[in-house]
Amino acid sequence: MPTLMRRGAVATAVALVTALAAACAPGSSNDKPESKAPAAVSTDVAKAGNVTLTVWDQEVQGGLKEQIEKLNAQFQAKYPNVKINRVSRSFSDLQKTLRLALSGSNPPDVVEANQGYASMAQFVKAGMLLPMDSYDQVYGWKKRYPKGLLDLNSVTPDGKLIGSGNLYGVSLNGEIVGLYYNKEKLAKLGVQPPKTWAEFEQALATAKGKNEVPIAFGNLEKLPAMQLYGILQDGLTDKEAVRKLVFGSGGSWTDAPNVQAAQKLADWAKKGYFTKDSNSIKWDDTPVNFAKGQGVFMFGGTWWAPDLNDRMKEKVGFILPPAAQAGAPAATMGGESLPWSITAKSKHADVAAAYINFITSPAAMDVAVETGSLPVLAAPSKQPEAALMKEVSAAWAELSKNDGTTPYIDYTSPTFTDGFGGPLQELVAGKKSAEQVMKAAQDDYSAFQKKK
Repeated sequence: MPTLMRRGAVATAVALVTALAAACAPGSSNDKPESKAPAAVSTDVAKAGNVTLTVWDQEVQGGLKEQIEKLNAQFQAKYPNVKINRVSRSFSDLQKTLRLALSGSNPPDVVEANQGYASMAQFVKAGMLLPMDSYDQVYGWKKRYPKGLLDLNSVTPDGKLIGSGNLYGVSLNGEIVGLYYNKEKLAKLGVQPPKTWAEFEQALATAKGKNEVPIAFGNLEKLPAMQLYGILQDGLTDKEAVRKLVFGSGGSWTDAPNVQAAQKLADWAKKGYFTKDSNSIKWDDTPVNFAKGQGVFMFGGTWWAPDLNDRMKEKVGFILPPAAQAGAPAATMGGESLPWSITAKSKHADVAAAYINFITSPAAMDVAVETGSLPVLAAPSKQPEAALMKEVSAAWAELSKNDGTTPYIDYTSPTFTDGFGGPLQELVAGKKSAEQVMKAAQDDYSAFQKKK
């Protein structure tokens, strides 16, 4: 991956953290004592004795699964005294079960804890995750990673401020949400990959007129509609306005551009541009259905790219969401993948830290490229070979260069997936208006801000 991409990622992350820092004043009382890392840190995994390290992850698809399987095998080969007990779950299943697992008497040692106020901040507040700063002193993550990326995985002990406080995780992959398209279907429709929203909407109308499913879409878990809404929002308002809104430093969800984004989503649903009964289709089934030919376009994250590449080969393409006008810089949500964190009750914290360091090392970035994934930092010696992964890398480079990344909107509050995602389901079903949905979003947002 070219150096330019790494520099762009720094600018993007720093801009996000700057916006976040303005959202809250530092300093507050702890609701409970902070979990503390051991004063003495050992990096000698071989002398730790026989260890079973339980790891919970959400790397269940395609290249991401292959990536972690390879890294786990390499780690165990290097340290035969360590056995990794891997528990893999889909993203949605992990979110449903992780809190209960962390609160139990025998939690996993390493987990992927999602960033934001709904997950990582809540786990930190409850004392469920171990601060990793003392391990950084020996492994040097702050020397390897841009400060902005590590800040996005940092939380104050009271869980009230993201982007400050202690480090609670390190990420392996970069990610952005973009637009996949079926090249064969576009060719049959006589349509080129869209460069503007106007071209995209014309393509959707053409696809619908030819009895194709314009957009493959499954929204059972509510988050897909939030991501699609966020993409529409990015196309209708300034990226700084989105950042401030998500991080609580300005704006309202009922501002005109935000309502317009919801109205556009409602219009697409009414015109039949989505998969039928989309609210009953699982998120992870969407790329599977798309690969089978159900849909001309599909909005989705780069985490789906390896699997789609395996299933569709040269038939699938990837671009950033269209800009408002041709030639205008694109903006879309993204950043870095779920960070790998150490649980506060782990009996093998030193080994867990060594494991996290191993799977986020420069060599691990090469493995990410080899398995068709997008590394969060520049891979030292590997370049993507598949056409789709080259397009993903080019999109990452363009977005990073233009500081075009906006945060995932589920970061907004601990309850935003239900408070906003639920009403969005009703919007897609034609049961709520854009104004009603955005009022619900603002009500949830305001209630959370008052509690902070």
